[in-house]
Order: sequence, then structure tokens, then C-alpha cells
Amino acid sequence: MKIFNQQTIWFVTGSQHLYGPAVLQQVAKDSAHIVVGLNASTELSTPLVDKGTVTTAAEILEVCRAANNDKACVGLVLWMHTFSPAKMWIAGLGELNKPFLHLHTQFNAALPWDSIDMDFMNLNQSAHGCREFGFIGSRMNIERKVVVGHWQDARVHREVDQWCRAAVGVAAGRTLKVARFGDNMRQVAVTEGNKVSAQIQFGYEVNGYSLGELTEAVNAVSNADIDALIDEYLTHYQVAPEMLSDPAQRNILLREARLEAGIESFLTSVGAEAFTNSFEDLTGLSNLPGLATQRLMEKGFGFGGEGDWKTAAMLRIMKVMGQGKAGGTSFMEDYTYHFGTRNQVLGAHMLEVCPSIAAAKPRLEIHRHTIGCNCDIPRLIFSGQAGAAVNVSVIDLGSRYRMVVNQVDTVSPPEALPHLPVAHALWEPQPNLGVAAAAWIHAGAAHHSVYSQSVSLESLSDYAEILGMEMVVIDSATQLRQFKQELRNNAVYF
Repeated sequence: MKIFNQQTIWFVTGSQHLYGPAVLQQVAKDSAHIVVGLNASTELSTPLVDKGTVTTAAEILEVCRAANNDKACVGLVLWMHTFSPAKMWIAGLGELNKPFLHLHTQFNAALPWDSIDMDFMNLNQSAHGCREFGFIGSRMNIERKVVVGHWQDARVHREVDQWCRAAVGVAAGRTLKVARFGDNMRQVAVTEGNKVSAQIQFGYEVNGYSLGELTEAVNAVSNADIDALIDEYLTHYQVAPEMLSDPAQRNILLREARLEAGIESFLTSVGAEAFTNSFEDLTGLSNLPGLATQRLMEKGFGFGGEGDWKTAAMLRIMKVMGQGKAGGTSFMEDYTYHFGTRNQVLGAHMLEVCPSIAAAKPRLEIHRHTIGCNCDIPRLIFSGQAGAAVNVSVIDLGSRYRMVVNQVDTVSPPEALPHLPVAHALWEPQPNLGVAAAAWIHAGAAHHSVYSQSVSLESLSDYAEILGMEMVVIDSATQLRQFKQELRNNAVYF
């Protein structure tokens, strides 16, 4: 079963009339066979649709225009079965506004040494035809993904799927609405940015809504809806019995459930799938949402603290991209360091870390919160699952956006943290804390990030390339001298 059943990837095969109708019939048959085979792969998250063989400039233009106008189509896989003269592709590719992947494969895997002749060569010349097609992509300066290998190879399936997920993420961003409740935290620079530039490049809208409107939605929540949420809390989390038996604690929990239901109701009513708030502006609300925000992220909403709409949008997009994969995705912040034999980062936030990254069943607890408000707030407490992860930051440099990605290795805390009243993850950044932190700072990346164990570096790279966004990676091979030179080179390129 495919994960993204509402989206499709069109599979288009290139050929020409030079070889006669029998060859074109075989090309169509082979292409259909490949699409069936790819759709049968458990690696592919998005269904492929066979759109037949194009053999003329008019046919290519027609299929590209049709793809542009199909809301379900998020991208195309283009394959040259035979030689396809690339001047035929200029008009179509010039109008195509969907991303495409160039699949450099051939129908057969092994050559039939004892029977191979020129008819076989003319039919199975992807090695020839794909190079011609590759030239026109480069000549037109079109960013695209190239995957090389036999179409039955599991590695090819995985590479195609990483790109499919990026294409789905790009499509999700183009229809995304981010709701801002309150402004950015005062005097903070990196959470600011140009919302018009973001909408032009990424497609998502960032709109402000008053706390008064949100308060009305919160106050309108019914007792039945609150009770239903309480039942969910008891089912999904570790809840101390006194939280429900003690009247004061129960009222605090009911208040938080009201916030969750009210915020979700309001976001749904305005078509928003991501939101921000700020502890500096809570007028009309009982408290800074803690459990409520964690739960909304768990349901797939994007979130950014202190008005950080870029992170909120990226979190929503990455939640879409990572669907069906192991691991979760969360709003995160590099909070504090552990310097020792193994230098580590303890990531957390004041309240808002998504339980999708939890190593074990989260505990629901109530603790005092003193930043922006002084009151008791329910929150889920847990440690992040050990394993490989990425931290992603998107920043506005004025003339362009930059994505910074650090590959990290999450570990289990060596000891219990009995007095830490927030969810957290402990990781060792690649190649080490010294190089990673310096590179992150040189790149200007934010203190907020999107932390994910479900979205791959390859999908993020494909996403950035589709959108024409600068991306720099901090990983096990990073050296500061080369990294700083890369930043200088990128400044010239972009």
C-alpha cells in the first residue's frame, strides 16, 4: 500500500518514429511493465502513473501541460527507452512547472550475448538516449534528480522514493498555510524573515491571527470534546492517578485539553497546518500551550516557538515527507552542552517537543512554568529514541534562503534526569561538537531546528534542489576550512 495515495508521479517515456511502429509498440509495452514493477515495490511511497510514450515535440508539450494542470501530480519520472532527440523536449520542459526525475535505466539487465543484433541495440539504447536528454536539461539549466541503475534494483527504488518524498514535500509547501498567534519574540533576529519571499519561493502563506479570535475558539470547546481528549491522554501516556483525582490538577489538565481542542479547531477553520505562538503574547489564553502543542505536532501540525514561522513551515513539510517511515519529527532547540569524553548536545525546549520521537511511552506531568507566564502547565516528558537523526534549520539571508543540515547520532542519556521537567533528546553531532557547532554558527543557522529520524539527507537535498534553495551539510566528512569556502562559493553562485 502506498503512503501518498492522494498524489501521483507521472511516468513518461521518450522515443521517436525513426525505428518504426513495431519498436514503439515494444517501447510502450516495456514502459508499462516497468511502471507495474515499480508500483509493486514496497520501497516506493507514491504511486506511479504510466503516461505512455512521447515521440514528438507536440506530444511532449501536451503531456507537460497536462502535468502542470493535474493537482494530484507532484512530479514526473522521465525515461528515454530509445534515442529521443532532445530539441523535441525544449518547449515542454520550458513550460513544465513540476519537478522531474531522470531515470537512467534500461528494460533489460543483462545483454543477450548470443543473439544481440542492431535491432536489439536500437530498441535498448537508454545509454545513448539518456545522454542526449541529459544535455538539454543542462543546457536549459534545469535542476533535476538523476537516478542510475536497473529499474528492478532495490537501491534504485530507494533513491526514487527519496525524491518522491521530496516532491510530495514541495507540493505540501505550495498549499501550506501557517497561522501566527502573536509576533516574533522581541529583539530576536533569526526567527524574522521575509514572508513574501518565502511564499514566492516555497509557496506557503504566513498569516497573522489575533489572540482574541483564538480565545473565542478555545472558549467554544464543549465539555464532551474535552472529556474525549482526557480519555486519549489516559490511553496513550503514563498518567499519575492523582492527576485526575486531585481537583486542582484535574482542572489544570482540563484547561490544557481545552487549549488543544480550541487551537486545532481554529487551525482547521482557516485551513492552516502549521502555527506559531509566543510566550510574550498570551492575552486571553490561560497559559502557554504545552501538552496541547505537543499533541498537535503529534497529529502532524507544524509548530515554531516564539513566532518562528520558517521552522513551523519546515516542520509541517518534513512531517509530510517522513510519513510511513520509522522515527518521528519534532520542533527542537540546541539547549545545553555536555563536555566530557564524548561531547554531546542536550536538545529540548520550554515545553514543545513532539512525542513522535519518544523512546518510550511518555509521562504526562504538571510542572511550574515561569517564562512568559507563571503557572502550572501539563506536558509530556520523555527522552528521544536513540539512532541517526538530522537537525534542519532554514534561515533568511536577505537575498536568499539557506538550509543547514547537521547529521547527528542520538544516544540514550547515561543517567536519569529526575529534575528536568521537559522532553529532550541527547545527541552527538557529526563530525564532533567542536566542528559541528562552529560550522552551524558560520552558516548562520538558528537555535531552533526541525529534528527528524524519519526524513533522509537525500530527500532534503532533493527538496532543496527542486526549490533552488542553498543547502549546506554538516556531517562526518565536514572540515571547517572547506566548509567556510563552500559558504563563500555559494554566496557567489546564488
